[in-house]
Amino acid sequence: MSQHAPEKAPTGDAGLSNKGLSAGTVGLIGAVVIGISCIAPAYTFTAAVGPTASVVGSQIPAIILVGFIPMLLVAFGYRELNNRMPDAGTSFTWAARAFGPWIGWMAGWGLVVATILVLSNLAGVAVEFLFLLISQITGNAAIADLAFVLPINIGVCLLFMLAATWISYRDMQTTQKLQYVLVTFQIAVLVLFAVMAIVQATSGGGFDPQPFDIEWFNPFAVTSFGAFAAGLSLSIFIFWGWDVTLTMNEETKDPERTPGRAATVTVLTIVSLYLLLAVAMIMFAGVGTGELGLGNEDIQANVFFFLSDPVLGPLAFLVSLAVLTSSASSLQSTFVGPARTLLAMGHYGALPPAFAKVSPRFFTPGYATVVSAIVASAFYAVMRVVSEDTLWDTILTLGMMICFYYGITAFACVWYFRKQWFDSVRNVFFTFLFPLVGGLILAVLFVTTLVDSMDPAYGSGSQIFGVGIVFILGMLIIVVGIITMIWQSVRRPAFFRGQTLAIDAPPSARKLRAESENIR
Repeated sequence: MSQHAPEKAPTGDAGLSNKGLSAGTVGLIGAVVIGISCIAPAYTFTAAVGPTASVVGSQIPAIILVGFIPMLLVAFGYRELNNRMPDAGTSFTWAARAFGPWIGWMAGWGLVVATILVLSNLAGVAVEFLFLLISQITGNAAIADLAFVLPINIGVCLLFMLAATWISYRDMQTTQKLQYVLVTFQIAVLVLFAVMAIVQATSGGGFDPQPFDIEWFNPFAVTSFGAFAAGLSLSIFIFWGWDVTLTMNEETKDPERTPGRAATVTVLTIVSLYLLLAVAMIMFAGVGTGELGLGNEDIQANVFFFLSDPVLGPLAFLVSLAVLTSSASSLQSTFVGPARTLLAMGHYGALPPAFAKVSPRFFTPGYATVVSAIVASAFYAVMRVVSEDTLWDTILTLGMMICFYYGITAFACVWYFRKQWFDSVRNVFFTFLFPLVGGLILAVLFVTTLVDSMDPAYGSGSQIFGVGIVFILGMLIIVVGIITMIWQSVRRPAFFRGQTLAIDAPPSARKLRAESENIR
């Protein structure tokens, strides 16, 4: 491969990409819908808003805005890399072209591990909300407890995983059609909930009604560094998933531009929805520790469920259905990311060639999708049997893995375009400053989380020789990645010698103009 000729996917609206994927099948709206689905706003927000209220009180909107900043800055870096190199491998491919095969391989490992961790979590959440919904509809509270019966929990979870795998294995049109319905319903219920909460609060009918205050949006009213750190951690949890729009770049219409635009639209849509929900909840319930206050620890695991009946009355079941829909649809759409990253790693020789196999009927990464499902299913089953707390601790390591590969990708953008930083004012911001600041924020958060997780109090309290299990799990994942990478370098040296995916630093536009003038 040429040192200065990045391999590109076709730019047409039909045909196959260079990896055998079906090109031109996903438009801007479809990519945005899949991106929103992967984020799972109903599930992530109901789980995050309570703990955040306990830390920052009524400054939840400000913290959402603060946490949104690094995600947006990193998204700009992703967009620039995709404009130059639309490739299904995203972080893996881009980091390899910027820093070389070793760092690229670890970036791919971080993305795959993070998504497999969250796949198992989403399946578990879907199980719990399925039984909770049935309990609400039938009026039988005992049905909700069935979700915690181990054989039932694992069995239903595997059925959810099987259904999601089957849909993901099929063509992208099937995924899009399903997600249009599920995401539209989810957002409609969330907006209805927010509007009804605001209406009741303004009429004095809320639990602890608060008048709207613009000061809620002031990040400087958050006085402690710990609160800011909590806000950044929150952003990792509630915003993560937008990068799935980039992993579909070889299957989108106009792959150089559509994925980047979809990522930006997805992030902006989600932050707007979160701000609306945060304002509505504060106005209706307040942030105190009363029965329905957002600061009440007893309701923080699922705030929507406890507020749904007071806000929506007989329509309360819609909220549980929305969260079930959110986790189930995200389970399906989340398969898109790891499957296409594994496909790219197999395509470039970083993994066994079987991962490069594409379904001859559906033109999807069938082998990689099935492997992702098997690993995620086995991981969930084993962790659930070992300990429910252990499963929760593994999910806490998700934030570290996301910071890890998001940060590497942001720095890859900065380094890859180093010869073009000052070609224009736009380049200064979008290829240098924005991704650099976003990457630095994520790097600081990664190190901070790593240090904090050494304390057994971080997470479930489990420890080994006085060291927190979250830290041990995080380090174990990285060490296993390094060992696997070394083993692959022995088995498949061509990739690690830069023969299948070469480092490619594009020349400055000014240099190209100068060379052109010299030729004349």
